[in-house]
Amino acid sequence: MQGFRDLKVYQLAYKLAMEVFDVTKSFPKDERYSLTDQIRRSSRSVAANIAEGFRKRQYPKMFVNKLADADSEATETQVWLDFARDCSYLPTERHETLLKEFEEIGKMLGSMMAAPEKFMPYNHHPVE
Repeated sequence: MQGFRDLKVYQLAYKLAMEVFDVTKSFPKDERYSLTDQIRRSSRSVAANIAEGFRKRQYPKMFVNKLADADSEATETQVWLDFARDCSYLPTERHETLLKEFEEIGKMLGSMMAAPEKFMPYNHHPVE
């Protein structure tokens, strides 16, 4: 493994953040400073927290903490997606697809948090 961009969970999180950006372009202008900004911020934070965590992986507790932050942001994004659907800004089918993909990120992050040692730099002894 070279870096955080090689992680499948990062790649999926980044792809989804870009999909959220694309879908929010059609949201009403009066949502710009509320729903649109919030959903874009939380979706982008998933990938950002994964990247930050990867850089701290020699410290297992810090690594897991950043992954937990990423999982929280993915969950927050799901809530904003629910609002977007219920405000009729997002078709139900698109909502369901995005929701499933964010749930997949949650599962991937859960697996990583359960076994942080698999992501430790080689030849490195954990520092607590």
